[in-house]
Amino acid sequence: MADFSLTTLFVVPVGQTAVPSSGSTQDLAAGNVGVFLNTYAVATAGNIAAAPYFYIAQGRTNTYLLGSKRSDKISGCPQAGVACNTNVTEWYKVTGCGTPVNQITELSAFSLKCGEDITVTLRAHSAYIDSLYFNGLTRSVTVTAPCCDCGADPCVDTDVPALIDLIIAKFNEPLGPGTNSDNIHITDFFSFERIGADSDAVLRITGKALTAYGQPCDVSAFPHEYDRMWFRAFAYEGPATTADFIVSDACNIVAVATVTQRSSYATGTADEIKQLEKNYFSYQAGYLKHLYKIAGYNPNFESWVTDGTVYDTYYIKFNNYDKSAYQWGDYIQTDSMVILACLSGGDYATAVEAILVAALGAVAADNACITTTTTTSAAPTTTTTSTAALIP
Repeated sequence: MADFSLTTLFVVPVGQTAVPSSGSTQDLAAGNVGVFLNTYAVATAGNIAAAPYFYIAQGRTNTYLLGSKRSDKISGCPQAGVACNTNVTEWYKVTGCGTPVNQITELSAFSLKCGEDITVTLRAHSAYIDSLYFNGLTRSVTVTAPCCDCGADPCVDTDVPALIDLIIAKFNEPLGPGTNSDNIHITDFFSFERIGADSDAVLRITGKALTAYGQPCDVSAFPHEYDRMWFRAFAYEGPATTADFIVSDACNIVAVATVTQRSSYATGTADEIKQLEKNYFSYQAGYLKHLYKIAGYNPNFESWVTDGTVYDTYYIKFNNYDKSAYQWGDYIQTDSMVILACLSGGDYATAVEAILVAALGAVAADNACITTTTTTSAAPTTTTTSTAALIP
């Protein structure tokens, strides 16, 4: 999102695989997106750097009283250290990642005597969860550490694998923690497994993907929401408590909680781009700017998003090219933003990026997809190698 910027969104149809190489803006087929020089000739990687400014334009289906959909003037500066009259303030790319990863937390280094009670508490958060439960969905299980007649010191040693199995069984009970009048169970949000078969065994807790809700049949509805589920895990001595763990007694903690993979947001999904089409529709509609509940009342609105597609998005934020057009006033001038969405990793994305880099310089794109944890199984334990970078 571009706060307080006049934003124009261009969604490239998945069937368009090349940037137009001839013609001008009036020759664009409906939906097709191109890059054009200040002369309205097509821009290429070879000629765009010499142009004082360029446009991005898209053909419309409904051309009554409307020309092509076009950005404002964008002036580039491709060579670092060379004086130029650029109006671009930000230029970056967001790589599409259609599948978010889920959080993984491991409880390890259990330290308690046999016969002592241990409680494991989970506190989950997401946009929907926090709307239902104050301070997140909090559920706990309490078990007694087993094995009071084993090990070198039977008064101290406990069977860690057996303890973890008891905790997992307690969480998985049909009428276990979380069952309530809303029919919500803790296993709706988490899965549990034991890793290892000795005193170094760990309890791995993995968050599940959030439920995908159906989209309403209402063109004016804003159904898309950025959401993820994240959680905290605590293992402490004694029965369950509702105390705030920020001020809880650290001496009672009997296991180390380590986040090995943080949950992420999906980016560039079809639902996200559809939402942006609605958000920014009125900025480029010459008339009939409003979106109504009945599709027939929105003749100017058109969507070029294909369901199931993941999009790369390019962002160009820039000021007005001709500042002399504005007289002095006690107001803050509004800048502009162009968002260009195209099939992730497709031929069009490769071609248009080469043109824009020739005009604007290297694109900031430090946003590689976070991959899921790679897991391999070998009896009697499971070994996991995390390939995901931890994010806030």
